[in-house]
Parts: sequence; C-alpha cells; structure tokens
Amino acid sequence: MGSVAEVHQGSGDESLAENTEENYDCPIEEVRLTVPVTDDPSQPCLTFRTWSLGLISCVLLSFVNQFLGYRENQISLSSVCVQILALPVGRAMAATLPTTPIKIPLSNWSFSLNPGPFNLKEHVLITIFANAGAGGVYAVGIVTIMRAFYHRGINIIAALLLSETTQLLGFGWAGLFRKYLVDSPYMWWPGNLVQVSLFRALHEEEKRSKGGVSRFQFFLIVIACSFAYYVVPNVLFPSITAISVICLIWKKSVTAHQIGSGMRGLGVGSFGLDWSTISGFLGSPLASPAFATFNVLAGFIALVYIIVPIAYWSNAYDSKNFPLFTSSLYDVHGKKYDLDRVLDQKTFSLNIHEYERYSDIRLSIMFAISYGLGFATLTATLSHVFLFNGAYILKLWRQTATKAQDNYLDIHGRLMKANYEAVPQWWFHIILVVVTALAILTCEGFGKQLQLPYWGIFLAIAMAFVFTLPIGVILATANQAPGLNIITEMVIGYMMPGKPLANVVFKTYGYISMTQALTFLSDFKLGLYMKIPPKSMFFAQLVGTIVASAVYFGTAWWLLGTITSICDTSKLPEGSPWTCPSDAVFFSASIIWGVVGPLRMFGPKSIYLSLNYYFLAGALAPFFVWLLSLLFPHKKWIKLINFPVLLGATAMMPPAHAVNYTSWFVVGIIFNYYVYNKYKSWWGRYTYVLSAGLDAGTAFMAVLAFLSLNNYDVYSVAWWGGDNDDHCPLSRCPTAGSYVPEGCPSFQ
Repeated sequence: MGSVAEVHQGSGDESLAENTEENYDCPIEEVRLTVPVTDDPSQPCLTFRTWSLGLISCVLLSFVNQFLGYRENQISLSSVCVQILALPVGRAMAATLPTTPIKIPLSNWSFSLNPGPFNLKEHVLITIFANAGAGGVYAVGIVTIMRAFYHRGINIIAALLLSETTQLLGFGWAGLFRKYLVDSPYMWWPGNLVQVSLFRALHEEEKRSKGGVSRFQFFLIVIACSFAYYVVPNVLFPSITAISVICLIWKKSVTAHQIGSGMRGLGVGSFGLDWSTISGFLGSPLASPAFATFNVLAGFIALVYIIVPIAYWSNAYDSKNFPLFTSSLYDVHGKKYDLDRVLDQKTFSLNIHEYERYSDIRLSIMFAISYGLGFATLTATLSHVFLFNGAYILKLWRQTATKAQDNYLDIHGRLMKANYEAVPQWWFHIILVVVTALAILTCEGFGKQLQLPYWGIFLAIAMAFVFTLPIGVILATANQAPGLNIITEMVIGYMMPGKPLANVVFKTYGYISMTQALTFLSDFKLGLYMKIPPKSMFFAQLVGTIVASAVYFGTAWWLLGTITSICDTSKLPEGSPWTCPSDAVFFSASIIWGVVGPLRMFGPKSIYLSLNYYFLAGALAPFFVWLLSLLFPHKKWIKLINFPVLLGATAMMPPAHAVNYTSWFVVGIIFNYYVYNKYKSWWGRYTYVLSAGLDAGTAFMAVLAFLSLNNYDVYSVAWWGGDNDDHCPLSRCPTAGSYVPEGCPSFQ
C-alpha cells in the first residue's frame, strides 16, 4: 500500500517539472496546481483528538450560531475559526497526552489518546465536524414560527425528528451520485480548492519575520480586541450599530428618514461601527472576492437607489400606503394584516370566505420587489450557466458519463482506491430508507399536525433527487447552485393552498435535502483531495450532522421557552436584540405561499401579477452580457458582469437592512481591493485570520452578555445612545392612504 503513495512522493517543483500523464492525469489545471498528489496512508484519522475536538467544535458552533441567529444583527461563526484553532490545540494535545494504549473492557480493542504527531487528516476531519455545526438547520425556522409567530404548540419529538430528517435525507442519495460527482475528475468542485489551499498554508512551515507575529498569534490578538470592543455596541452604545446621518440632521421629515434610515429606509449616508452590523446576514466581507463585492454593490445600487425609489414614489402596487422597507404584511388600508381573521384556528388553514370579506395581502415595495428579484435570480442562474458554462459543462459531463462506465480515475482517485476501502453503497441505502420512514412518521404521526401527507414526502424527495445531479454538475464545475426554495413552495402552494405548515415542511424537505446532498458530496470531494479514508469521512459527516441538528434544535427550543416575547417586536423590552429578523421573513413567506397561496398572491387577479415577468427578465439578462462578450472579446471586464450575483445581491433584504450592505461594501472594498493590491503579502497572510478572529470575539461576547446581563433583562445603558435603533422613527410611516399610524404625521 505504501508503495503507491511513494511513487508520487517528492517536492512540488520536481512534480511540476515532470508533468507527465502518469503523475498528473487530472484533466483540470486548477486541481493540478493546488492539490498534492502525495499520500501517507499510515496517518491515523479518527483518533481521540479528532473525536474530542471535532465534537466540541460541532457543538460549540451549533449553539453559538443558533443563539446569534435570533438577534437583530445575526452573525455566525464559520468553520475557519475551528480550522485555525484546531492546529495549535491538536499539537498541544499531541505534546501532553499520554501515549499508553487504553484497552476497552470485554473486548480485544484498544486505542491511544495520543497516537503520534497531530496530522493533516485529523485536522481535515475536525473541520468536517465543524462544518456540520456551522451550516445551520433550516427546519428550526419551522419550530420558531410555530411557537413565536403563530403561537401554536408543536410536539417536541416531531420537531426534533423534523430537524434531524430534513438534514439527513440528502445523505441517503448522496452516495448514489458519488460515481458521477465525486469520483469523476471532471467534477472538480472549485470551492474546495480554497479549503485545500488553507490547509496547506497552515501545515507548511511558517516563516515569521523578526518582530512580526504568526497567524495564530495574530488570531489571538484579534479575538481579544474584538471580544473587548463588542461591549461598546452591544451594551454601552448600541446606537453605533447603525448611524443614519441624514435622520440626525432632518429630524421631522418623513422623506429624509425614508432616504437616510439604514434600518428601515434606503440607507443613504448610513454606516455601522459594529462587526455584527458589517458581517450580519451577508457574512464576512473579508471572504468576498473584489469582483463579487463590486457585483453585489452594483445590484444594491440598482435596487435600492434606482428601482425602489422609482417604484415607491410612482406609487407602484399602492406602495405609498405602506412603509418603504419591512417584511411585515398589510391589508389594503395600510394596517398590519390581522392573520387571526383569515386563519381558522381549529384546522390551521385559510378561511376563504373571511379572506374575501377582509382583504388581500399587501407588501412593502422593498419586500415585493425582493420576491421579483428572487424569481429573476433563479432563471438568471440557469441562463448564465447555460450561456457561459454550458458547452464546458456538457463536455465535462460527456467525459464523466463515458469514463464512469470504464471506472476512470485520476491520480487522486487511484490513490484513494489503492489505499482505502470505499463506503459500501448499502450504507447509503439504509440511511435513505430509515430517514424516509422517519420523515413519513414525523408528518403522518403526532396527530398529523405538520399537515403534509405522506405523498408530499415522496414528491419532495422526487424533486430534490431529480435536481441533485444537474445542479450538482453546475456546482461542481461552475461553483454556482440555484436554490429550490421558490420552486418547492410554489409547487406545494398550488397543490395545497391554505396550509401554511404543509408549505414550509414540504419546502424544507425538498430544498434542504438537495442542499444537504450537495454539501455531503462536496465534503466527499474534499476528502478525496486530502486523501481521507472514505469511511472516516462518512462517520464524521453522519455523526456531525446528527449532533449539530440536535444542538441547533435544543438551543432554539431553550431560547423560545426562556426569552419572554422573543421575536415579537411589539412586546420586547426596549433595546432587546431578540427580534428574529430571518424568522420574521420565513413567517411572512409561510403566509404568502402557504396560507394565501401563489394563485391568490401572484395570480391573474392579484396586484402583484406583474412580478411574474421577473422570471423572463432574469432569463434574458445574461444573454445581453453574453452577446457583448462575443462582440467585444478583448473587453475582459464584460465577463465579470454576473447577473445571478447582481440580481441575487439583495436577496437578504429583508431581513438584512441597507446599513448591513453599506458597511459591508466599505470594509470589503478596503481589504479586498485596496489592501489586496497594495499589501498583497499581508493580505494573503492575515486576512482570513482577521475575519475569523472578528467573528469569534464578537460571538463570544454576545453569549457572555446574554448570560450576565440579557438574562436579567438588562440590554444596555439607559441613555440616548443606549437605544438599539438608528433614530429614524418616521421611516416607518406611509405617505398615502387612509390609515395614519400612531406617531406619524398626517398626509391628508
């Protein structure tokens, strides 16, 4: 076994110089330049260090990310934090733990707490555990809207099974596509090359300049500073999370507040001095390439500074009757929509007669157009990939399908096949059967409170299964993946209108099972690149997903039962951060697609019928860029115009606010354009470490503040700057209609 690995040993320079087909038969150049062709199969993988550090990081990230997910500026810890911390901690364990084997009673098995030096394969598997904890559990949103928005109970066992089965279902058929999406060298998963590069950078000998600091030392400095600083925006001066200059100058103008508010307006001149504002919703700007940042900036300017103002001040969709920016739902008069009037509490379904007597649902102009852009993003992604990557993907797929019949493997696949046993296919079959049975039990049992019949599970599985391979091919070659959330909620919305819980449950089984299948396949490819034994990878993914799902669910259940009036902004104490912005949007979507249904919301008799044209606009938009690229082939910047990114740039608005975007742009452009071009060596050495340290320090202080202050209803110091608000109260006001909310000036 060792000889296979030794054939390809040697320095990177020698290997590059040889560049023979025998050594470098991977057809993708980026892979040849990034992924090492060496392997040491003697390195231990699922060690005590792997299990302990992996499970601790999985639990920690799951708890912290769900905890922070309910807050106004929701930030999250990424697996990069663990990736950086695991190396020195693992090496410290290797230096201090005893090496004496420990026998397991009543068996011939034994293991060692310290089987030798901390190695790269352990590091990769620990990060796989962390990835499971960093990914989120979509089904927890269902539990949240049931308890905090609909104010209805949900069986705790059903809720836990829902969280587990939606995360694990895709694992069942991920194994069925390994031959095409993992084993094939033509499916190269570009996103994984970043991880490979970071692992190599961390394990290569680091040369520290005299008087300088190592990456780990820099990480500790940043995390300490971030931890200490977050006391200011979190407790002492929350108003600096969103500073809206125009509102502070023109304090009595509705229009000025609508234009200047970073929280509920266009955010002109608004900024935040808080990392949770900068990285909340959009993730760290330090991890976004400059070209992507500029595409998002272009999309933001087009929507927020051009489309929305024109639509609002021309009163499209009667938009002046409602606030400019909110995810709340309204009746035709501009009052908050009274859901209790149209929702039959006994059957938890739409009372059609009362709905027709009362009012159809109306949206703020930002919310309405964001749905249109969601339609456009879906078709634009398919169109863009077809035009710019279609021929390439088709060529790779033909090669994949042809070579798969001959079990063709590149150097990485051959090393894996020679050194390690593959995961048996029946393991995946068992998971698929068991999880499907549990999913049916979840929906059909427990008094059928989830509303989705068994055939809905099979339909959701069928949709996800059919889309996994084509979208997997796109993701594995073009690094883009259109989501199924709009398609799934639209399909079940037409089939089962008036059933909000059935809608969100179907959407989750259909959308997340495909997403999880692609996540598992991506991790398998990372394992192939890093030469991780497939069975070790399988157990790390499976156990990590089960543990993470349970912790996400348990944390949410605890917070929903502990924090009074969580998610209810009308009842929360002043300054409380527990506003659940993403769950508020999830709740509104359950009403739009579930209670009312797409036929009434976007059908022929709806005021929002014209939003359906966004499907067509999204499909056509990339065509013009493609045409320009053909007419002007020497203008390389034309191909950098990416309409899926442009149109999807503001997909997070709402729940994200304008100030999240404006602050994100400033930091992203400074670091990934100015610093990257002028101080490239510093950028390459410290940027991702800086991002991880800022995330971790902010998150840990948020948890500490909750345990020591928020848990006792203390949120901030009582003064003007202690309000978690941008001091633009008039931005909530409509400017037309028959209803004038309290605190708003009359516009009659």
